[in-house]
Amino acid sequence: MIRFHRPVLFAVVFAVLPLGACSSFPGSVTSDEGSERLNVFPTNYKPELIAFMQTYLNDPTNVREAQIAEPVLTSVGSSDRYVVCIKYNAKTSDGRYMGVKQNMAVYLRGRFNQLVNTTGESCKTAAYQPFPELESLKSLKR
Repeated sequence: MIRFHRPVLFAVVFAVLPLGACSSFPGSVTSDEGSERLNVFPTNYKPELIAFMQTYLNDPTNVREAQIAEPVLTSVGSSDRYVVCIKYNAKTSDGRYMGVKQNMAVYLRGRFNQLVNTTGESCKTAAYQPFPELESLKSLKR
C-alpha cells in the first residue's frame, strides 16, 4: 500500500482538480453550444408544417386565405426559438369555415416542435406571403 504524506496528497488533489473542469467528453454540450444546437434554422419548415397541418385540421381540404412568414428567431417563453407565423381559414368538423386563425409553429433543433395560438404581439410584424401548399391539401380519409 502506498502512503502519501498529507501535504503531498493535498498537492496532488489540488493540482488535478482544476483539470477536471477543462475536460470534455465526446458529445458533451456546454450551455452555449446547447442553445446554438436548439436554434438551428429550420430548412424544411414548409414540408414539416404541411405534414402536421394535414393531420391537425379537422378538414384539411379547401383551406382559404393561407399565408406564411419566413422563420425568425424570437423569444418564446424564457428562451429563443425559430418560429413561423401562419394564417389560414379552415373548415370545422361540420364543414363551415371558422374564420381566419393565426398560429405560430415553434421549431427546436431545426425541426417542427409544436403549434401554438398566437397572442398579442407574437406575429404582429410578420411579413406574410401566400401559402398555396396549405390551400391545396387533400383529405387523408379514403
